[in-house]
Amino acid sequence: MITLDLIRRGTAEACRPWPRFSLTPEAWSAMAAALAQSPEPGLLGLWADTQQVHALLRDGAGALIASVGVEGGRYPALSPARPAASRPERMIRDLWGHAATGGDERAWLDHGRWPMAHPLSPRPGLPGGAVEPPQFPAAEEPGVTQVPLGPVHGLIHEPAHLRLVTLGDTVLRAEARLGYAHRGILALMRGKSPRAAARFIARLAAETTVAHSLAFARAAEAALDAQAPPRAAALRAAMLAQERVAGCLDDLARLADAAGMAPLHAALGEHREMLLRAAERAFGHRLMMDVVVPGGLAADIAPDGAAALCQAGEALASALPSLRRRLDPLLGRLDGLGAIATATWMAGGDAAARCAARVAEIGRSLDRLRAALDSPPDGPVSTALPTASGEGLDGADSQRGTVWHWLRLDHGQIAACFPCDPGWLLWPLAETAMADQSMEEEQMIRLSFGVACAGVDV
Repeated sequence: MITLDLIRRGTAEACRPWPRFSLTPEAWSAMAAALAQSPEPGLLGLWADTQQVHALLRDGAGALIASVGVEGGRYPALSPARPAASRPERMIRDLWGHAATGGDERAWLDHGRWPMAHPLSPRPGLPGGAVEPPQFPAAEEPGVTQVPLGPVHGLIHEPAHLRLVTLGDTVLRAEARLGYAHRGILALMRGKSPRAAARFIARLAAETTVAHSLAFARAAEAALDAQAPPRAAALRAAMLAQERVAGCLDDLARLADAAGMAPLHAALGEHREMLLRAAERAFGHRLMMDVVVPGGLAADIAPDGAAALCQAGEALASALPSLRRRLDPLLGRLDGLGAIATATWMAGGDAAARCAARVAEIGRSLDRLRAALDSPPDGPVSTALPTASGEGLDGADSQRGTVWHWLRLDHGQIAACFPCDPGWLLWPLAETAMADQSMEEEQMIRLSFGVACAGVDV
């Protein structure tokens, strides 16, 4: 593939287990031009540190990173070739002050209320002043109006501002603005050991706390050329499978609730509750928060934990055929809504296809849960990590896509890091899927993607 060949001609950096290559601005621009000519390789993430901008790209079943130095506070934008890069480019400008030449320079995380501008740069600046209400392109066509939704909602929802440009009852285009739940996690993690910083990662996105914690732990272990004990690896796999099942049930329950299918919503919620209670019995926390740490696990599974998880899983497996039949009316309701051509995990096809993918994933993850809990190896569940320098990138599959984490360690302390949540890719896809649809279908289409703010509002 031309793009990947261009990247591999760059300077190889010491990153494990997936490689990173530093490119000149000219080579980066050539990479962007090659990306514009083909849909592959897919963009998985985009972030920065104080000196470089990093693009995470798919490489077969794995990934690689292309990096470019920032010159004069600017670097060539990737968003003209990969529109999904637009939000990360805006985030990079807000946090580090690096501007993407040829990209969208509107604010993203910084709503003008920070005490300083570009807080992750070596020399933060003065605040730029309030920029509310959010900046959206004007709707100047005859008969076209803008409908703002959020960030404050009448129900319990994450804070997101969605702007619909409509003609009558038809949505012409949609654009989201996030950043209302920004917590400054990247700044909080700098200068800490991976074990200390793991608590911030576990709280990045509650519904994917295991996936984020596991990706971060694997990246830290890779950076230090270390491995978690075999027993920890088996229990990590069980926890991840349980989280994927619970997450898919939650997404399906939200869709059922939005469709007015209260009995189905209750049934799905009941099985999710059984799984969460089993997780609390096994690992001391309903979401298994703070259990996965760099080096393994913070604690072993409870003596009766495996039995509790298996019992909840078997109850769901027995009910799954009935739940599939009860989901048929929901699939019919979603048929044809928000169709997109992409083959991204949990995002391809229409809303019905995305719903069906979650049902299928429940069955697969239940099989993984059984396999992981079937005679896990004996032995310790953690190992001490060395105090050393290194760089690592690794991922874990959540119910919404692969979570990627990158970090650079300097004598055991985090010098730079970034979590690539699937939300960075799912929000633009959801916006695309809403185009040419009825306003009444906005909620169903959005829920079919399972988009969340927490993993993006770093």
